[in-house]
Amino acid sequence: MLKIFLSIAIWIYNIILTMALAFVVFFLWAVLYTIDKKRKIAHMQCFWWSDAIIRLNPFWKFEIKGLENIDYGRVYVAIANHESMADIVVLYKTRMQFKWVAKESLFKVPFIGWCLSLTQHIKLARGEYSSIKKVYREAAEWLRKDMSVLFFPEGTRSETEEMNVFQNGAFKLAIKEKRPILPICIKGTRDAIPKGSWIFKSKVLASVTVLPPVETSSFGPGDFSELRDKVFNSINSERK
Repeated sequence: MLKIFLSIAIWIYNIILTMALAFVVFFLWAVLYTIDKKRKIAHMQCFWWSDAIIRLNPFWKFEIKGLENIDYGRVYVAIANHESMADIVVLYKTRMQFKWVAKESLFKVPFIGWCLSLTQHIKLARGEYSSIKKVYREAAEWLRKDMSVLFFPEGTRSETEEMNVFQNGAFKLAIKEKRPILPICIKGTRDAIPKGSWIFKSKVLASVTVLPPVETSSFGPGDFSELRDKVFNSINSERK
């Protein structure tokens, strides 16, 4: 019974926090519309939102490692494995400026979806070839504007403990735009937000590990599969 009451309280708290985030992001979007064209300041508001959600959830224990591998002056094609909706929360702990590639349905979720739209993240309509081409065109434009882009190359969350096969697009993009890959390993978030239930489980240990960047300068256009497999193996080895 205690777990039920705590879960209700956590969900109410998270909803209120997300509503507050949406209000702050909208205010900054409106006030700084012509000044902060990359929406960096609005994006930074998600840092305190992430901190508050993680810190005040008694069922979560979170650890972030490898921040020394991030050069905040560089632009990356960030690659992360995907376990749950909680990935969105924990990846803000990197304190990076980036644009997500996120599924279209997420943009329709009240408050959090509005924040994604206002901060100009990249919308993907699954199963539509024209949308996929548009995503990579937008991602390339952001990279050329010195803004990192973050991909979940599995395409969707894995239903098992094993990662799904990585899709090729992000790796072709990194080679074409001559940007380094930043591999990010997420562990434990599969249980952080309960699938098919609103009741939180007992203590969950989740972590984000930023791995050393993979330079793409030595890769040619036809080497994307080699780059893909190298990044897949580095993330998968960290998960073991």
